[in-house]
Amino acid sequence: MSAENIEVAEKVVLLKTSESEALKKIRHTTSHVMAMAVQKLFPKALVTIGPWIENGFYYDFDSAEAFTDKDLKSIKKEMIKIINQKLPVIREEVSREEAETRIKALNEPYKLEILAGLQEPITLYHLGDKWWDLCAGPHVESTADLDPKAIELESVAGAYWRGDETKAQLQRIYGTAWENAAQLDEYKRRKEEALRRDHRKIGKELGLFVFSDVVGPGLPMWTPRGTVLRSLLEDYLKKEQVKRGYLPVVTPHIARVDLFKQSGHWQKYSEDMFPMMAESQEEKEKEIGFVMKPMNCPFHIQIYKSELRSYRELPMRLAEFGTVYRYEQSGELGGLTRVRGFTVDDSHLFVTPEQLDQEFMNVVELILDVFKALQLKTFRARLSFRDPANPDKYIGSDEAWEKSQNAIRNAVQKLGMEHFEGIGEAAFYGPKLDFIFQDALEREWQLGTVQVDYNLPERFDLEYVAEDGTRKRPVMLHRAPFGSLERLIGILIEEYAGDFPTWLAPTQIRLLPVGEDFIAFAKETVAKMQMAGIRAEVDLGGDR
Repeated sequence: MSAENIEVAEKVVLLKTSESEALKKIRHTTSHVMAMAVQKLFPKALVTIGPWIENGFYYDFDSAEAFTDKDLKSIKKEMIKIINQKLPVIREEVSREEAETRIKALNEPYKLEILAGLQEPITLYHLGDKWWDLCAGPHVESTADLDPKAIELESVAGAYWRGDETKAQLQRIYGTAWENAAQLDEYKRRKEEALRRDHRKIGKELGLFVFSDVVGPGLPMWTPRGTVLRSLLEDYLKKEQVKRGYLPVVTPHIARVDLFKQSGHWQKYSEDMFPMMAESQEEKEKEIGFVMKPMNCPFHIQIYKSELRSYRELPMRLAEFGTVYRYEQSGELGGLTRVRGFTVDDSHLFVTPEQLDQEFMNVVELILDVFKALQLKTFRARLSFRDPANPDKYIGSDEAWEKSQNAIRNAVQKLGMEHFEGIGEAAFYGPKLDFIFQDALEREWQLGTVQVDYNLPERFDLEYVAEDGTRKRPVMLHRAPFGSLERLIGILIEEYAGDFPTWLAPTQIRLLPVGEDFIAFAKETVAKMQMAGIRAEVDLGGDR
């Protein structure tokens, strides 16, 4: 995502990439300028890829020399020299053979590998006659269109070629680029504020959770205070669910692979699942072992299917705070917002086709009530639909997908809810209505979601006995107002900057005795408060 500058009451507003095609071009071109500068200062460095990303750009290099902070300053100075040359950015189409010849002349093996995956025509982008790279664009017309005062090189990190841990380890230089210096200053201000609000820092200060290298990355452990916070959120939602007729269930953390083969997760999602556990090599080869669950839905389906259901039992709303496990790459982990084990406020509704619209709207109403209680006021609704150009990503018939997507469209229209469509954002088994929350720093996070699913009822042959005695197929709704407790808490810590609303604060009152003589009274007072349901404690530390 990128941004553009709009003057509103002398305030710098940073917009998203989709609203600023100009910034895509600026950042993409700046990444090329950086790569050119790196290869001038480090002639043996090999380039790989260099896209624009949220708030900036990066380029990956294979270099025997480790880049330092001092090197970044030298690279920045070289970039300014390049920009000041006002080099034209020239697009050229060449044949595959011509591109291969030129790449071999440069001795750039990574470019050859990239070329092998490209379709003709092959496009090159040149910075004057001094440097070029394989690229599809877009770019500005000249380096004169870049403002040196709006560019910053930020950090160096490790990255694997093609994101594959078995391949070469590269060095990734991150940078940011804007249309003018005012935007860069605003970005820096927000970045500083983000560091101040960082949930990892505040969570440690408040004693809410810990991570341990002995336990493993992406696996948070909750302290007593953090557990209180989790419990308060769970208790709140459980009460709201009871009001709306939800039934609590509990399911295992592992299951046979066959369960996820039937649901389609094994075929479409196995790269994000932990490896299968098998008692023998033979079982492993036959794929008859167990896996840790990445989703709760196949289990809830088994509960539904354990008896023949009547139309009188529908809608059936099964709810669980179910912990799931996903094998996120270590480089993608980030505090509580991206973890390997997390708890979803999951629910699956089994409804008749006639009940679908009303139940969908009831779920949306619940999600909006949750947002109101948590004081999350700025969000937008995304209709996450399948990408027709990539049918292999999904399961189910075209007819089922059309019915599901139309059901979501109809519901948001009836609710008069502002929304936009996100093509390609659907789950592999069905479309979703996602609520994208914007935090205090105007970053966006996906929180609540509700999905319409005709496919899993078909795959698991779910039925109910209709009023006329015939067997019919229910429709499923997948629903999670929080999304996950871990991500939600991470976001809330940063949104509130650690200053939780009183009802959600793990400690509501802390007594600070001014001397030894008052400790007994403080403890007695706290005990009375705790009996009254107030979360109180005595601070016995010596720091006043």
